[in-house]
Amino acid sequence: MDQIVINDSSHLKGQVKIEGSKNAVLPILAATILASNDQSVITNVPLLSDFYIMKSVLESLNLKTQLNESKNEIVVDATGELTHEAPFELVTKMRASIVVMGPLVARTGYAKISLPGGCAIGERPIDLHLKGLEKLGVKIEDHGDFIEAFAKNGLIGNNINLDFPSVGATQNILMAATLADGITVISNAAKEPEIIDLINFLNKMGAKIIGKGTSTLTITGVSSLLGVTHNVVQDRIEAGTFMVAGAIGNNDIKILDAIKEHNEPLIDVLIKMGASVSFEEDGIRVKGNYELKSINVETEPYPGFPTDMQSQVTVLQALSDGQSQMKENVFENRFMHMQELNKMGVNFRQEGNTIKINGSTHLKGAEVDATDLRAAASLIIAGLNASGKTVVNNLKYLDRGYFKFHKKLSDLGANIQRISK
Repeated sequence: MDQIVINDSSHLKGQVKIEGSKNAVLPILAATILASNDQSVITNVPLLSDFYIMKSVLESLNLKTQLNESKNEIVVDATGELTHEAPFELVTKMRASIVVMGPLVARTGYAKISLPGGCAIGERPIDLHLKGLEKLGVKIEDHGDFIEAFAKNGLIGNNINLDFPSVGATQNILMAATLADGITVISNAAKEPEIIDLINFLNKMGAKIIGKGTSTLTITGVSSLLGVTHNVVQDRIEAGTFMVAGAIGNNDIKILDAIKEHNEPLIDVLIKMGASVSFEEDGIRVKGNYELKSINVETEPYPGFPTDMQSQVTVLQALSDGQSQMKENVFENRFMHMQELNKMGVNFRQEGNTIKINGSTHLKGAEVDATDLRAAASLIIAGLNASGKTVVNNLKYLDRGYFKFHKKLSDLGANIQRISK
């Protein structure tokens, strides 16, 4: 079992390179299923555990893959005869695996998918995925631990209104609709940068999608799609995590290639709390403040404040000068990390989907357990600013979304190491 061990690292300075987006590469890999001609070449792929799981899912469906780790590049060939079943042991490891359902049923007329797993941050039901696919003519059979999807005669375009702008449902329905007969209109669609990156990839393949960046997507179905080359967009959540680390004390971090427009809600929070944020030609620079101001934050679908930055910002709130609130509007069970922060001295109380945090916390080192992917990052940031030694366990969560996180922090001056116990 690996652990990250941190000793007080109050001064971080330098620049850091972020990876391609985890949340973009997974649906893009799923979309390669749609390419019945030519290979797909995906560059700037992040070498994360979730990426390798999705690679294995594709291989289980009889897609051929060639990964060049030194170039962060994968070649995917979906031109052969595909199988229909994503194995239980893979899908249950990662929720994002469910996005193979849409492209697989569109391409082959049938898919059998186990119910997905991933971080335990709420129920995250897939009913929006299934309702949307049913609107396209897919027959769904729910067998409890797996789903079967049938479209023997192909898909038919339709108008689909999502009850909530679910990222995964938007991706699944969008990919399926590219091969549907006729026009599909998705209303109340998710608008995240990762959705835009997926649309860019699909349109390169020959799809006809308009409305990217808006809540209404119009897809005119085509008969087939081609494999193409695509460079994955930078990871805004990794960038945001380093921005949070930079906002504390006398830290000074430049995040290379970070995209301002993708992180504006977070940048607004950091500036209001007293951090210095500057936009330079090669990235975003964040300088810290010893006297952070308290602030109330609530998560919303993009372009609101991202739920994936919630746990990291709660550390800033604990270090700020007064009481702050964090309201979670996306997932119902995403405050589990607060009990671990409490071990480090953070005082808070929870009222429904809101936590109230008493600031001016003197963080102290402790042994803590990561409860999900972003919680892992938040505990490490807390450890960097705690007196004494902090040990973070359950690094399987961290590895789902951060590549060599400890090494990047060490290069910035942190007293941090990853050890095998």
